[in-house]
Amino acid sequence: MEIRSEVQLAPVADEVSAITAVVRPILEGILYSLKQDVVAEAGGYDELKLHMLARLQRPGDGDCGICFEYAVHDALNRQEAGVVERVSDALGLCKVPGQTIDSILFGAEKTGSLQLIDTVEERLTWDSSLLSGTKGRPVKLKRHINAVAAALRKKSARDLLPQSIAGLWKADLFLGSSDSDKWVGTTVKINPSALEGARGLRIGVVPSRQGTSDAIKIDAGKNLVVCPIPYDGSFMEVFYQGWEVVRQFIAADARLPQEVNLPRPAQREVARYLADRRAYPVLAVVQALQPLSQPHLLETSESAARLVRAGGVSDVIETSSFIAPVPKSD
Repeated sequence: MEIRSEVQLAPVADEVSAITAVVRPILEGILYSLKQDVVAEAGGYDELKLHMLARLQRPGDGDCGICFEYAVHDALNRQEAGVVERVSDALGLCKVPGQTIDSILFGAEKTGSLQLIDTVEERLTWDSSLLSGTKGRPVKLKRHINAVAAALRKKSARDLLPQSIAGLWKADLFLGSSDSDKWVGTTVKINPSALEGARGLRIGVVPSRQGTSDAIKIDAGKNLVVCPIPYDGSFMEVFYQGWEVVRQFIAADARLPQEVNLPRPAQREVARYLADRRAYPVLAVVQALQPLSQPHLLETSESAARLVRAGGVSDVIETSSFIAPVPKSD
């Protein structure tokens, strides 16, 4: 699986040029996530026209649903102080021992064959313990990880999980300490109102919101330690505005979406840039938008995540890549 990280290099300037800058790599990410045989039928990557994305792109290709999870995961792996400090405090409330805060990204496919994203087999040991917040001895995470992945796809498999971790299939990350090898199931939601508790989950990570408290707190009703992460709101807002422009443009068959779909003037202006160029190749459009984009806003880097098969029911991989925004570090 390809991971395309869009790293913010400069503060956001005007809205239109910033959204345009974000839309360019999103278009490239969607293009390169298409199946190669499909692209070949359309003339190859260099010749595939913008309006064809609306016909060829399928849900799952370049899915942006886990980009916030990946950004949190990446920040912890880079030991970004602001994020590590917050997560460390949340782990303290979960009584997780250890000094080195770490994250394991868990992403199992909801369709097709089950996948574990990231080096789960290498990161977990047979002594890796999951602290579920219930009485009794902690379960050994590696022993149950395949069953957890299977439970995400099949409801019938959920009955086979130990009661203490019956809801662990909802986890997005495993946060903990690599030196103590103790971990907790973590759910990550870009929308705090969508945060849900489940057996086996101990931490809920959400972005902090301007004007609201960013205090780490225990939600007794959900049995979660809610951990708001300090996030560059302006960049994330622009990134999701750009993603919205592309999704609505594709849904409108590569034409200007109706105003109700894109009510913000800045978004409609960028969508108009795309609609005016729908008959041109995607890569040519990306290049043409460069002079209209905020310069030096983003730097794209690519990496590969290992896919560990855990279901064996299919060889079809629905999601071949995803796009992850990484905000500017101080």
